[in-house]
Amino acid sequence: MQGTSLLERVSFLIPHGMLHIVLVLLIPLLSVGARDTANGTTDGLALLRFKASADSSKKLSSWASSSPCSGRWYGVECEGGRVVRLVLENLNLTGPVDAITELDELRVLSLDHNSLDGSLPNLTSWRYLRSLYLSHNRFTGPIPDSISLLSRLWRLDLSDNAFNGSIPSSLSALPKLLTLKLQENRLSGPLPNLNLTNLQEFNVSSNQLTGPIPKTLSNFSAASFQGNADLCGAPLLTCDTSQPSNPDLSKNPMVVASSPSSKPSALVTNKKAPVKLGTGALIAIVVGDVAVVVLITCFFIFYYWKKHNQSESPSKKKSNVSSEKLVFNAVNYHLPADTDKGRLVFMDGRKQFELEDLLRASAEMLGKGTFGTAYKAVLEDGSMVAVKRLRDFNAMAHKDFEQHMELIGRLRHPNLVGLRAYYQSREEKLLVYDYLPSGNLYTLLHGNRGPGRTPLDWTTRVKIAIGTARGLAFIHHQCKPQKLIHGNIKSSNVLLDKNGNTCISDFGLALMANTSVVVSRLVGYRAPEQSELKKISQKADVYSFGVLLLEMLTGKVPAHMYGYNDSADLPKWVQSVVQEEWTSEVFDLELLRYKDVEEEMVTMLQIAMACVSRAPEQRPRMSQVVKMIEDIIGEQQSPQGGDSFDSISLSTSVSEEGGTAR
Repeated sequence: MQGTSLLERVSFLIPHGMLHIVLVLLIPLLSVGARDTANGTTDGLALLRFKASADSSKKLSSWASSSPCSGRWYGVECEGGRVVRLVLENLNLTGPVDAITELDELRVLSLDHNSLDGSLPNLTSWRYLRSLYLSHNRFTGPIPDSISLLSRLWRLDLSDNAFNGSIPSSLSALPKLLTLKLQENRLSGPLPNLNLTNLQEFNVSSNQLTGPIPKTLSNFSAASFQGNADLCGAPLLTCDTSQPSNPDLSKNPMVVASSPSSKPSALVTNKKAPVKLGTGALIAIVVGDVAVVVLITCFFIFYYWKKHNQSESPSKKKSNVSSEKLVFNAVNYHLPADTDKGRLVFMDGRKQFELEDLLRASAEMLGKGTFGTAYKAVLEDGSMVAVKRLRDFNAMAHKDFEQHMELIGRLRHPNLVGLRAYYQSREEKLLVYDYLPSGNLYTLLHGNRGPGRTPLDWTTRVKIAIGTARGLAFIHHQCKPQKLIHGNIKSSNVLLDKNGNTCISDFGLALMANTSVVVSRLVGYRAPEQSELKKISQKADVYSFGVLLLEMLTGKVPAHMYGYNDSADLPKWVQSVVQEEWTSEVFDLELLRYKDVEEEMVTMLQIAMACVSRAPEQRPRMSQVVKMIEDIIGEQQSPQGGDSFDSISLSTSVSEEGGTAR
């Protein structure tokens, strides 16, 4: 059968009546492949034309193979056979960039620090563009209005060029814009009233702009506007509105420049005659001054008298706690009677302070959580602790609570908040933890999202992710009769110490509480099976951790948390975007400023999606999650030098599957 065509060979295998059906199905597929190949060829030709006009220094010698997606072309990255990323910085490129506009699948374009020139062409073909970096070149002419049609644009940097004309007001049509850098150009005219709610970086310094700064831009620092002599308003000097900037007196028929006497009386009589006060007014002023002096003197006498009396009765001061200092009194906390006073039990057996010292401490509320209210307490020696006042635990038997506290107190790991002591009586149960001063993940991710905010960078997010995973894996590996679980994984329970290390709080408390109540409060992090079974498990912990990863990757608040109306069901939302859009649509806009981390972000997203699988048996174990995240950052061992959860153990532990730990 040598010399026969592919169609002839196929015809031997397919009945004659079915052949036309196969052709109907096959031809469209072949045409799609041919179209993709043709588009890829078009990208290659466009890049070669750009090289021919711009690369006089022969820096792009690798652009020689047949396809730009071969992986050998410097600065070129592809997806699906199309060029999506072009980064050509510091290559001494010259000439215009018109040829590049044919790359209609481009997402990132960076041509910083070259010698490219000419005016920018029509940019409407870059409809998918996210980032455009053209700084430190020699571009001239106005900023084209076609930029406002790039509705997916996040970063726009045209600084250090020679652009002239006005700043287009149509830039307000870019709702996702995070960065707008136009400094060191020749732009003139007034600043437009740009209504860009997501804008975080803005700079128009060293131009020729005039007039007042719009209120929508006044939140940025003065450095963003300096070098524009005729620009005024916050945060620069206040605009002078008393006189026109360039009054043309010749156009005013009431003023004759050569005859001062001809000015209207309204303009001449600006000075007011001095007002003389009568005798009665003078007496009233003197009496008022004397009265003010007497009142101030009485206030100071009363203040020092009260302070003197307090210093003479220290025993009374010690026995009566000020309601101003005692936050617990503000929530109707009272010392229990002597018959049921209970005692403060320290986990290491060493008494560090008395219960009265704790209640007498200066304190402030940190927040209300699933299991109670947390306070920061500052003791008399200056040391600080966190105190959680539990709710819904009073019905628990005294002995059961004591045994459970002993179990939690013995869990020691660098990524867990240490339980220092506990107190229980018939009416009250208090837990005393180490105080961590750097806040929680929820505040770092979602607090103050606006101008002046310091974003949570990618490196910090990865560090928090691996710390949380290690702490949770450690909990899952510790067991007595049954597997230990956390039961309340969420961003507000992920805390940071003064060195930025991650610690999980509230671990172990879910086992003591009513399970259905705990599950009902896990809104946003609740595994699908928990809605029906009302049961907490290690697999449900993995699901909650997956949602936590999605929260860090997307910057979005899980569904209906903390009263947010615009929050999303993260797993469903991410799944729909990944299926219908380009994957980077899901990532937090604050992460897109960091270059060369896209691959790590995508890998972390894949880990998160594995954790939030609807079927519990398809979710990985936390020990596997730790290994996967360590592979991303190239770290195979914990800071202790051994396995992050087996090296610090209570006793003979069992694995997450119930067998003996290896």
